[in-house]
Amino acid sequence: MHLKNSTEPNVILMIDDNPTDVLLIKEAFALCGENYEVYVAEDGAYALEFLSQQDQYCHVPHPDIILLDLNMPRKSGLEVLKELKDDPDLKSIPVIIYTSSKTKADVRSAYLSHANGYIKKSIDFDDCIKIANSINDYWFSTSTLYEP
Repeated sequence: MHLKNSTEPNVILMIDDNPTDVLLIKEAFALCGENYEVYVAEDGAYALEFLSQQDQYCHVPHPDIILLDLNMPRKSGLEVLKELKDDPDLKSIPVIIYTSSKTKADVRSAYLSHANGYIKKSIDFDDCIKIANSINDYWFSTSTLYEP
């Protein structure tokens, strides 16, 4: 375990296939006043390659947190979440579900699969800024993240 240097960026992996949602949250984090690197995997299969640092992802950093959409092609968010939480090298990374679904079944499935949070997406930019600030305040200011 190493302690993160204060000049190192906070690394977020966003797993989402919607370019508008990605752009909104990236812009919102840019306004948080902190140093962020937001990486994007367009689906669950790419996300798992990223996290295992395979192929084109061989030099990417280990994410501090993951924002995970549930509804994606090839491999759903719940499938990715289950794989992450079953992997001894990845299960300590906080996974926040960031999705348009707010059905009780999806919320229940996410938490039963060990999600660390569940946030409903918004297309309103002011809401996205609030979401980014709340993630920043809790995960990067209040919490102590495990760093392998």
